[in-house]
Amino acid sequence: MKAIICNDFAPLEQLEYGDMPDPEAKGSEVVIKVEAAGVNYPDGLLVQGLYQSRPERPFVPGMEAAGVVETVGPDVKGLKVGDRVATICQLGGYAEKVVADEGRVFPIGDMDGGDACALMVAYGTSHHALKQRADLKAGETLVVLGGAGATGVAAIQIGKIMGARVIAVCSSDEKRAIALKAGADEAIGYENLKDQLKEMTGGKGVDVVYDVVGGEAFDACSRSMARNGRLLIIGFASGTIPKFPVNLALVKEYAVVGVFWGNFTRAEPEVYADNMKELIGWYQSGKVKPVVEGRYPLAEAAEVLKRVLGRGATGKLVLEP
Repeated sequence: MKAIICNDFAPLEQLEYGDMPDPEAKGSEVVIKVEAAGVNYPDGLLVQGLYQSRPERPFVPGMEAAGVVETVGPDVKGLKVGDRVATICQLGGYAEKVVADEGRVFPIGDMDGGDACALMVAYGTSHHALKQRADLKAGETLVVLGGAGATGVAAIQIGKIMGARVIAVCSSDEKRAIALKAGADEAIGYENLKDQLKEMTGGKGVDVVYDVVGGEAFDACSRSMARNGRLLIIGFASGTIPKFPVNLALVKEYAVVGVFWGNFTRAEPEVYADNMKELIGWYQSGKVKPVVEGRYPLAEAAEVLKRVLGRGATGKLVLEP
């Protein structure tokens, strides 16, 4: 099969589009013929050796994929050949075929493959962050940094479902328009962010911040929190991991909360499965709608990853074998 191969941790240009052995379904595994593979920010870090995990090389990146079940292992009970499914596979998604354990595979019926990929990581991350980590309440103010990205759009839509007032923060007029279309109540830029948030909350501060950016935006938000607020740490798309003055948490009485969705899916598989069922239900009822900005040939993975890492993407980007 054709796949994107990481032979060693190196710049994105060194990713290879080449041949790998077809995967085999063993035990409770299924092999999926991939229709769409979602592109995520951590994928670009992983292949450069900049992520929390460092898999043995060579490997095929890609943590989410959607397609059709091609073969099933002898212990598979709930899936059959021909089912359309999506999976969180951790590795292997950037290929014509991927193998995944049945417990991490979800039926998608006639759902668009790109939409299904977006629901896996982008919506899965935002859902876990706002539901389990922030315990977001109706009537609270939610600030979403990177509001036009795939996870940002997801956080906006989920925040509105949960009854929050949502303020999106985006770097351009074009991106702010995307955030507003996704359902944000207001969309602002990063300039004078602390002062803007103070004014918009009447001096009270922000109840929940969804931060995938880090850097100066984190610094501004850390000084804009309401009492009993929750500052969610999801990622550092700015490239700068900020330092936090812990006295702010003391005097303002708010919490800084880490969100590592991949760890959550492994540590609490039953809760994770319930989350995915809820998300798929929201999609089927029209409550959430991923923004799939572009679909690209699998061979162009390196260029697509460059765009994601450069914060040039709006919505979800998808690779199609």
